[in-house]
Amino acid sequence: MNIYQHFRPEEREYIDQVIDWKNYVETHYTPKLTDFLDPREQHILKMLIGENGDVRYSLFGGTEGVERKRAYIFPDYLAASEDDFQISLFGIEYPAKFVTIEHRQVLGTLMSLGLKRGKFGDILMKDGRIQLFAAKGISDFIKSNIESIGRAGVKLVETDITHAIAAKELWNEQDLTVSSLRLDTVISGIYHISRQKSLTYIQHGLVKVNWTVTENPSFACEAGDMISVRGHGRAKIIGIDGKTKREKWRIIAGKQK
Repeated sequence: MNIYQHFRPEEREYIDQVIDWKNYVETHYTPKLTDFLDPREQHILKMLIGENGDVRYSLFGGTEGVERKRAYIFPDYLAASEDDFQISLFGIEYPAKFVTIEHRQVLGTLMSLGLKRGKFGDILMKDGRIQLFAAKGISDFIKSNIESIGRAGVKLVETDITHAIAAKELWNEQDLTVSSLRLDTVISGIYHISRQKSLTYIQHGLVKVNWTVTENPSFACEAGDMISVRGHGRAKIIGIDGKTKREKWRIIAGKQK
């Protein structure tokens, strides 16, 4: 059976990588730790490794409720602990009384260092406090290279991950029935807007799927996809429960509160 037919063509390279990880663990009896994966990548990894084989996986992103997580892939006779994920937590100290730092500015600063997105996890913000998770391997690098974010001078202070800001996933889950899994149809159902309006948002570049602008209204949505519509917030496809007797799709979607 062709495994690629169950996924998108552009995901083939990542699928090959997951298969390589699995084969490495099987062959060398040695665990494999990945970079931070987005929810869609986590979904694919779960599908490919499965739950009952000789190779197991565990996912952890630093605290409960975060989106981006590292995968620890290991032989079934081992077990995973939080230390195995090698995650550092940084607090960002800055003059909060005088300046405001936005999520996109923190992300932009990290990316400007030439880091791959997979090297750091969620950025947490609450009541002026800002924290971020990063792979331990780049801890010294970001501490020594980030001195400002936007116009604010900052200092990164590493702290124990038990001190992370609570990152509870606040999603309103809903069961929907849609005529197809096309992006414009799914957006219409999740956000309770007309099909024409969802089409307009897509065509004007206001829609992202898995953090990438998607201007194709016929893009086929799948489980694990994160969707954002500018001005309407974020949503995710939690699950797809097959078709009804009338050939409509049943999906479980979460919309951010």
